[in-house]
Amino acid sequence: MSDTGQWCLIESDPGVFTELIGAFNVRGTQVEEVWSLDEQTLEDLKPVYGLIFLFKWQGGNDSSRLHPEADLSVDENVYFAKQVINNACATQAILSILLNCPMIDLGADLENFKDFTRLFDPYNKGLAITNSELIRGVHNSFARSDPFFLDQTDQSSSEKEDIFHFISYVPVQGALYELDGLSNGPVNLGPCTEDDWLEKVRPVIQERMSRYTSAEIRFNLLALIKNREDVYQARIGEIEGRMLRSNNSGELMQLREGMEQLLQRIELEKVKFKRYERENSLRKHNFVQFIYNILRILAERGELQARIEYARKEMSKRIKDRAEKKKGEGSKN
Repeated sequence: MSDTGQWCLIESDPGVFTELIGAFNVRGTQVEEVWSLDEQTLEDLKPVYGLIFLFKWQGGNDSSRLHPEADLSVDENVYFAKQVINNACATQAILSILLNCPMIDLGADLENFKDFTRLFDPYNKGLAITNSELIRGVHNSFARSDPFFLDQTDQSSSEKEDIFHFISYVPVQGALYELDGLSNGPVNLGPCTEDDWLEKVRPVIQERMSRYTSAEIRFNLLALIKNREDVYQARIGEIEGRMLRSNNSGELMQLREGMEQLLQRIELEKVKFKRYERENSLRKHNFVQFIYNILRILAERGELQARIEYARKEMSKRIKDRAEKKKGEGSKN
């Protein structure tokens, strides 16, 4: 696999992924974080188009090695692309769901890309994704602002940060697939239906997590789902139809209460999307000039040195407290 090339790292965040998908001109979807794999949590998210799983990468744990018995033949119904460059796995995991879900309105750009690359082999599909100005441009638009260039080419292995990887789970043509761009092919995990695939994917994800020590908690599961506001508006339409047909006062009261709850949920969704927009804007903003001016003003007032000394004392205290806490935990063990 090639190096990072012109692809930046992006954050695993539902707000980032939701806005990224919207930037592809895909409509009617959003991404939600999944905090639990219990049945009720997954049921509340339906319809779910696919799941994106983030985990710490360990050499040799790509999907084809973890599922040696699985069918890796490339089904023509499955859009599978090899990952050919670093840092692209987040967007590639998203595309693995979008390009395999006929219920999603891809918009003209992604629809044309899918049609153009449909008959490519997995490696050339990966190259096409990597070289797409649209896909790369949207991906890189979510880079965190980094005004300083840090040369990391001489880092020792002990200094390098942990590497994390994204894979996707998606039902395609009556089968559950694990799509990992580092694998040799799409992993067919067995038959499923639109109703039971979430139930069948649960033990697969749990088994992956069990391969790590109990101290490893850095997992992230995201669901690509139908836009919640659209879902709630459709339910309101159903309630309005039932209200027109009902003459029962008790039933009408329950229906009105249900409608009110849905309207409240719609307002919460609007607030959430505004928060996403603000957070994504802050992620991209360069705060260096702002910080510089604060430090300059403090220096002009003669307050900077005192603030620095205070910060040093606070940091020393935190380091000391942390060391004592670790020492206490060690003596208990």
